[in-house]
Amino acid sequence: MHDHEQQQPVPERGKILDALTRAERATVTRPAPKSAKAQMKFLLTRAKGSTTALAERLGVSRRTVERYRAGKLTTPQKRLQDALVEETESEWQPQVRAQARAAASTSRGMMVEATAYFGFTCTGSSDDGRERQITTDISPTYVKQILELQEAGATEEDLHSIIAEAITQSYFTEWGTRAEGLRADFTSVSSISFRF
Repeated sequence: MHDHEQQQPVPERGKILDALTRAERATVTRPAPKSAKAQMKFLLTRAKGSTTALAERLGVSRRTVERYRAGKLTTPQKRLQDALVEETESEWQPQVRAQARAAASTSRGMMVEATAYFGFTCTGSSDDGRERQITTDISPTYVKQILELQEAGATEEDLHSIIAEAITQSYFTEWGTRAEGLRADFTSVSSISFRF
């Protein structure tokens, strides 16, 4: 196996963390670089020119990074291509993404669309738990908590309770105007998406 073929797999995230990442990346105002050479050049500027540091991030050799930067290699294998796209998009327009996060956590809030199994606890009677597709706004207070947990390295399970509480407040209890004392838990997330 050659230097440029030795690659580490890109770690997988859960559905909620992926959805938060997609929502943040949707706020960019210009498209990220597409070619492998342009992505390497951009990532090298972010790594302050260190081919060694970039090679470690991408899971390839330093020489492979140099070859792509020079244009000697142009078509990366699937793992390297995935790593280049992931790293480029995660570093692209950080100020624009930070402004969107700040606005969502202070004034705008965020839209959530989730298909998941919702179970309920309430005084009196309530619907039995079942899978529901729900689209609702989440208040800036909850958005701030969700984003802080994400930045702190929270797991999917850590985010479930705060997102369930946010959906309960906005959708099921309509900000405390009905179904007092209702608590919803959600599990078995089929799909979820957010919009800042």
